[in-house]
Amino acid sequence: MKLYRSLLLGLVLALLGALAWHWFSQDLGDVVVRFRGFTYSTTLAFALTAWLLLWFLLWALWWLVRLPIRAWRRHARAQARNRLVNGLEALHQGRWARAASLLERAAAERPERGLALLGARRAAAEAGDMEAAARHQAALLKHDPGAAALDQAERLLAQGRADEALAALASCPALPPRGLRLQAEALVAAGRADEALALLPALRREQALGHAALAEAELRYTAASLGQAPQSNTLMQRWRAVPPKLANEAEVVAAFARRAARLGLEEEGAEALAAALDTRWDEGLAALYGELPGGRGDGAKRLARAEAWLAQHPDSPGLLCGLARLYMEQGQWARAEDHLHRALAQGAGAEAWELLGHVFAHHNDPRAAIAYANALRAGRGETPLTLDGRSLREQIADQAVAELRNEHGLPLLPR
Repeated sequence: MKLYRSLLLGLVLALLGALAWHWFSQDLGDVVVRFRGFTYSTTLAFALTAWLLLWFLLWALWWLVRLPIRAWRRHARAQARNRLVNGLEALHQGRWARAASLLERAAAERPERGLALLGARRAAAEAGDMEAAARHQAALLKHDPGAAALDQAERLLAQGRADEALAALASCPALPPRGLRLQAEALVAAGRADEALALLPALRREQALGHAALAEAELRYTAASLGQAPQSNTLMQRWRAVPPKLANEAEVVAAFARRAARLGLEEEGAEALAAALDTRWDEGLAALYGELPGGRGDGAKRLARAEAWLAQHPDSPGLLCGLARLYMEQGQWARAEDHLHRALAQGAGAEAWELLGHVFAHHNDPRAAIAYANALRAGRGETPLTLDGRSLREQIADQAVAELRNEHGLPLLPR
C-alpha cells in the first residue's frame, strides 16, 4: 500500500510537471527586478525554479541545523522511557526510594510526565515523604487535572471520605470508565446509592466492569439503596422498583427487611422474607425472620409460618434460632430453650449461645454465665465449655432430625 501511494504521487507530480512545461513553453514570460539602479531580467520559469530551489536550500539548512537537537531529544526521550519502565518495576517491587528517583527524572519529558508523576507520588507516599507526594500531586494537577482528580478521589474513598471524593471527581470535565466506577462507589459510601444505581447503564456501556463484577455491583447498590431509604414511602417505592431477578436475592431482601423494621413496616419486611424463603432457602434470612420485631400483632402468624418451615428444614440452625426468638417474644421460654439446644447441636454458634444465656438469665439459672462465656468463645473460634443439665435422652433428641424424602419417596441425607 505504501509503494502504491508513492507511485501514485510520482505520477501526479510528473503529470503536473508536463502540464507546467506545456504551459510555459508557449510563453516563458519575463521577470524584471530593479533595485537601487540594478536591473535584472529573466524568464518566469527560471525565476520560479530559482525560488523553489532557494526554499529547498533554506529548508535543508534548517534541517541540518536542527539535526543535533532532534538527536538529543530522541536520546532524552529514550532515557525517559527507560527510567519510566525501571521506575514502575521498582515501584512494583516495593523499592520506594529508587522508584521515586527514577520516576521523578522520567517526569521531565512531557509524553511520560503523567504516568511518571502518578508513580512518583505513590512511591513518595509509601516511603512516608508526604512533602514530595504533595509536590508530585501538585505537578500532576497542573499537567493532567483529570488524572490527578481520579488519583485523589481513589485515595479519599479508601480513607472513608466519600463526600470529598465526589467533590474531586466533580472537577473532571468528562469521567472515564474508572472515574464512573469511583463515583458510583463514592455515592454508595455517601448514602446516595439510588444515584449509584442510575450510573449502572453508563458502567455497562463503557465496560468499566466485567459481567460478574457488574452483576455484583448491581446487587450491592440495590441493597444499599433499600437500606438507605429515608422514609417508609420511599422504601416501598424502591422495593417495587427492584428488578425481578434481584427481588429474591438474600442481600437485597435482608436490606429491605431490616430497613422496613426500622421504619415501622415490620409486616412488609416479614412478608418479603417469607416470599424469598419459599422461593429459595437461606440460613441468614431464616435467622433474620425471627430477629424482626413483632409489630402490629403479627407474632403468632410469623411463629406458625416458621414452625411450618421447620418440618421441611429440621436441621436449619438459622431457623431454629429464629424460632427461639419468636418463642421468647411470646413468653414460651421452655420451647425457646429446647430449640436453642437443637440449634447448637446442628452447628449454630455465638448467636445461639447468647440467646441461650438470655433464657437462663430469665430463669436466674447460673448456667447463663457459661452460655455467655461460650458465646464469646464461639466468636473467637474456641471450644465451648461443657453445659450441664441436659440428660442423655435430651442430647440425643437435640441431634436427631426428622427423616426427609424426595419426590420419589427416597430418604435424603441430612445436610
